[in-house]
Amino acid sequence: MGTAPAFQQVPLPGPLPPVLAAGPFLKNTLCAIDGASAWISGINGNLDDPAAIGLFEAAAADLLARPGWTPLLIAHDLHPDFHSTRWALHQTAPALAVQHHHAHIAAVAAAHGWTAPLIGIALDGFGLGPGNEAWGGERLLVDGPVFRRTGHLALMAQPGGDIAARQPWRMAAAALHRMGRGDSIAARFPDRVHAGPLARMIAGGINCPMTSSAGRLFDAACGLLNVHPVADFEGQAPIALEALVSRPAAMTGGWRLDGGGVLDFLPVLEALADLGAPAKGADLFHGTLIAGLLDWADEAARDSGVTAVALSGGCFFNKVLRQGMVDGLMKRGLTPLLPARVSPGDPGVSLGQAWVAALAAGRMA
Repeated sequence: MGTAPAFQQVPLPGPLPPVLAAGPFLKNTLCAIDGASAWISGINGNLDDPAAIGLFEAAAADLLARPGWTPLLIAHDLHPDFHSTRWALHQTAPALAVQHHHAHIAAVAAAHGWTAPLIGIALDGFGLGPGNEAWGGERLLVDGPVFRRTGHLALMAQPGGDIAARQPWRMAAAALHRMGRGDSIAARFPDRVHAGPLARMIAGGINCPMTSSAGRLFDAACGLLNVHPVADFEGQAPIALEALVSRPAAMTGGWRLDGGGVLDFLPVLEALADLGAPAKGADLFHGTLIAGLLDWADEAARDSGVTAVALSGGCFFNKVLRQGMVDGLMKRGLTPLLPARVSPGDPGVSLGQAWVAALAAGRMA
């Protein structure tokens, strides 16, 4: 078993019930709330790696050994196959499942001491939804330990499942299929020997789970613009796309809001498919994405009367997206809340899980 990294203390607005959070699967951290402080472990790694599991268990043992401290609840992700979930379910304290994107937004609330309702815009690669759906582009209304999904990005096929996160050309193929241009996939990607079979796979819905992921939306844009169509790691292509941005410009009619909370960027993807200029496409995609997300947030504020908007998830490492959202929300009279003291990515999830569990424990008391 490894040695757990050092813990980070995050001050909270007041004392809360003692709880423990087992954290996410990727870039795992754990978090304990003890009084008016949260204690977050260092990053243990991804929990499909034996060394990371060793670090996870060492950190958990350190937290559980805190003198005079016994958790009332142990929070974990919804996914039943994560090591962190299985570990939580085998502890003495009752377990509480916390949805991944709820935890992302709750981490922002915890860091700001925000106890009032807020709108959450959570954008990342993947988190399991309550019905086993692949979530990743979510609009939530969060009220402490409870949330309601009020919208999501339009669903798109993810050909081959997880492999599409490292092969953006696959998400471009899925976008072409949505455009009604599936017969162009093989010709568009002649150097990809699986392009023809992939087109048939998408058409037949074979091994193509549907996802609302913002990360996969970025990948689709990258694949259409030929920016790292095959990446060395997840996120490489979107990072390269961001680096090409010089002056974001929103495309008129580049997105659709269907009235039911579904935000669809297919029109801008159609424009990118015929553009062939990566730098211009990077400006157009980022500008349109920001404008559409701002309309989405504005719609939620009008419907709910809530004016605080929390932004979290790994996509908010993107400085163009983050600054565009902050500036735009403020211009609309809304209050942007960004992650503070913790990462917008998965290392911050454990704080959100712990916050939800502590508020839930308080309501149970």
